[in-house]
Amino acid sequence: MNYAPLAERMRPRSLADYIGQKHLVGEEGIISRFVANGQIPSMILWGPPGVGKTTLAEIIASSLKRSFHVLSAISAGVKDVREVINSGGGLFPPVLFIDEIHRFSKSQQDALLGAVEKGKITLIGATTENPSFEVIPALLSRCQVYHLESHDADDLLLMLERASAEDEILKTKDIHLDEKEALLLLSGGDARRMLNLFEMVVLQEGGTEVHVTNAMVKKVAKDQVARYDKEGEQHYDIVSAFIKSMRGSDPQAALYYMARMVHAGEDPLFIARRMLILASEDVGMADPQALVLANSCFQAVNVIGYPEARILLSQTAIYLATAPKSNASYKAINQAIARVQETGDMEVPLHLRNAPTKLMREMGYGKDYKYAHDFPDNFVEQEFMPAQLRGQKFYVPGENEKESAIAERMRKLWKDKYGY
Repeated sequence: MNYAPLAERMRPRSLADYIGQKHLVGEEGIISRFVANGQIPSMILWGPPGVGKTTLAEIIASSLKRSFHVLSAISAGVKDVREVINSGGGLFPPVLFIDEIHRFSKSQQDALLGAVEKGKITLIGATTENPSFEVIPALLSRCQVYHLESHDADDLLLMLERASAEDEILKTKDIHLDEKEALLLLSGGDARRMLNLFEMVVLQEGGTEVHVTNAMVKKVAKDQVARYDKEGEQHYDIVSAFIKSMRGSDPQAALYYMARMVHAGEDPLFIARRMLILASEDVGMADPQALVLANSCFQAVNVIGYPEARILLSQTAIYLATAPKSNASYKAINQAIARVQETGDMEVPLHLRNAPTKLMREMGYGKDYKYAHDFPDNFVEQEFMPAQLRGQKFYVPGENEKESAIAERMRKLWKDKYGY
């Protein structure tokens, strides 16, 4: 009898059996097309735990009949990387899968560069962190980045149906999924977590007929030791609560969730980076100093580290939690990007264009541009938007002391043009 966890026993072996990530492995998915053509680029698979990153890497290597090597960034070193690179052999380069590649140091990532660029290996890295922050630019530029999404309810229910019908252990029981809400909720989109919880619920029942209910699922889940796990599990729940506490102006709760992370040994730069984002997204123009403080915290933590870093993190969290809030900047850039996507690249008005050559000046580039500093209060009304977007407003000042002053100044300068 196979005593591996259910999630491992039900691991798909082909793209046809793979559930979810249709944007990548569906009929028109980019990875499906690569596999069909017999070629695959080096890539970074980015997504939360339990969405199939490791499985997808195994399927790709198997489908292309490539040798498959697995390294964990937690335990592997440069020597291990070089052994795979030098293994060679075969008509096609081996696939090197590096789990948690964001934990590789710069020197370890540097060791991959030449081999990836020369095609000695096909690298597939998996990460739960934004690769833009955690993977060195030189390596990132040599890889395609694909984002894997959390499984939706339909994906998860299909997995439960397959497990009940196909797993050698579970199919010996008559399983009735009377209630599914608790399983879906507690999984958080993590297929591995859901399948293993499902198995525990089913196997705790001695008989052959099992009726799965929300109460049963909650009881089994409660009996498990609730721990913060920075490789997954409660990691994202704690981070989410930390961010939402600061956004909700509750410094006490923010400090509690920060303490959970610090106590668990969370990377202080991870915490500082989240606060840096929040300083702009949720405090923004209501208190621009928040971004300066958060950036200073990030830089200082990078130099100091634990245990003293906890004090800097605490000060910044308290400041952000107690600061006035505005998401006006966040909304403004999102709306501006959406407008660009709708309208495409519109012509820049002639008077705003640069005119470094005689021909450009003869064509009217820069003509009639008014230099603001030549006018009272360093302002003169003129049109800056493309003609089709005149009067378009993206930034709407929030209702707080700082932005109220901004709105008043904009009303004074622009009168009713933008409706401030």
